[in-house]
Amino acid sequence: MRVAGGRDPAAAAAALPLLLRALLIATACGLVFALLNLPDGRARSSAAPGGERAAAGGGGGVRVSVEQGLTREARRLNTVAEEIDGQTDEVAAEEDERISKSPPDTKEKIWMMQDQLIMAKAYLHFASPQGSAHLIRELKLRIKEIERAISHSSGGSRVPGSALQKMKAMELTLSKAQRTYPRCSQMTSKLRAMTHHSEELVRAHQSESSFLEQVAVRSLPKGHHCLAMRLTTDYFSLGPKEREFPARDSRQLDGYYHYAIFSDNVLASAVVVNSTIAASKNPGRIMLHIVTDALNYPAMMMWFLTNPPTPAAIQVENLDDFKWLPGDFSSRFKVKGVRDPRYTSALNHLRFYLPEVFPSLSKVLLLDHDVVVQKDLSGLWDLDMMGKVIGAVKTCTSGESYHRLDSLVDFSNPSIFNKFDAKACTFAFGMNIFDLNEWRKQGLSANYHKWFQVGKRQKIWKAGSLPLGQLVFYNQTLPLDRRWHVLGLGHDSSIGRGDLESAYVIHYSGKLKPWLEVSIPKYRDYWNRYLNYDNTYLQQCNIHG
Repeated sequence: MRVAGGRDPAAAAAALPLLLRALLIATACGLVFALLNLPDGRARSSAAPGGERAAAGGGGGVRVSVEQGLTREARRLNTVAEEIDGQTDEVAAEEDERISKSPPDTKEKIWMMQDQLIMAKAYLHFASPQGSAHLIRELKLRIKEIERAISHSSGGSRVPGSALQKMKAMELTLSKAQRTYPRCSQMTSKLRAMTHHSEELVRAHQSESSFLEQVAVRSLPKGHHCLAMRLTTDYFSLGPKEREFPARDSRQLDGYYHYAIFSDNVLASAVVVNSTIAASKNPGRIMLHIVTDALNYPAMMMWFLTNPPTPAAIQVENLDDFKWLPGDFSSRFKVKGVRDPRYTSALNHLRFYLPEVFPSLSKVLLLDHDVVVQKDLSGLWDLDMMGKVIGAVKTCTSGESYHRLDSLVDFSNPSIFNKFDAKACTFAFGMNIFDLNEWRKQGLSANYHKWFQVGKRQKIWKAGSLPLGQLVFYNQTLPLDRRWHVLGLGHDSSIGRGDLESAYVIHYSGKLKPWLEVSIPKYRDYWNRYLNYDNTYLQQCNIHG
């Protein structure tokens, strides 16, 4: 066999299980050799009762026990190989079902034919182009005959006589192949080399596939770039007074429900705003605060100037206008080797400065830009926070160790080990109610700066704001009912419709965001329904649902 030199990932991946299977068969050759060299008495004692699988033409008890041992080993190896293959296609399932309905004697014969098929394919892969052309043709012919015989015998009450004749013919061909390739050590070495080469190809293609996936999930579709350019151009064509939202009296008072969105994505922000207003029982009491970066500020402003969230009020602010932030704020979260903007975005870390961003507010609801609001959230302002700073949904249940604190933070560090419980349940960002008065009272901003500096000196948690948030808000979290915030629509395709329909907020956490072509199809409509694709800007930029 020769491994193809092309760079087709599917071909390389498909070849690997077959090579592993053949390697296991070659290892079985060692068993054959050992059994052939046993004394007659021991060889006969190891034979299974019956002896019905003796080779055509006799050969004695040793030959019988050898072939029975080899067949049992081949069947075991076939089971292992099938597990490696992970075959779940309908054709294989139907054939297994037909075989299972066959009488015991018929099933035994079918299994014998399957064993022969495995051995024949293994020998066929050993054959070199310079080898016996006649043997290669004969093996291919016998393989086709046995495959047809298995197909005709499955589900029947007995094995046809023609199938038994084909089994005998295959047995003779396998004997020829065994005489042609008698040296198991050489065959094993060759297979190991071929397997190693195939594994390297698969690893290379997996790495390439992973890189391309990262490009796909980090790159905005070209329609989004077009939208940003058109909005920015139109914004700068406005006069100074046209660039302002209508004034609203006392908009900073606590009579409003204040929602914060920190985002550089216009359409994502639009969906959060539209869905929040659509779900609200009293949208006239909603105040939306959007903070974006300097690059996207004109586009964000222009979108909401031309698509005002009536009757709610809105405010769009530029991150660069927050002069009280550290001078290196926009770049301080970049980590060597980490390019994912979810982890390095300054806007993502602005959540730790909420009391400074909203100095006159006592409560604020922070929404990530990849959420959709489905039900009225005003009840969150009525919650008794019980002295806690943040309300959040916990992300672990009994037995889910992946969502424990030690999955995000390095507990081998004494400064972590002595202060936190490794098995503490983590909470989710994305939809959180904050009691800013309690935050100020407990001095959590100082706590954040302390841990941030510790993290700069030594790597003790994973990238992003979530691990740091687990430390800053440790023992300061009020658990919310899971229906308030259903996560995972950006990576988990198994979320049930019932969970989605009952959720107050659904969150496309993960890489597969709903505005990307690689998003999970069955979740797209939950997001698309909150965009008007007849909008002139969307039409001009060829953005469709």
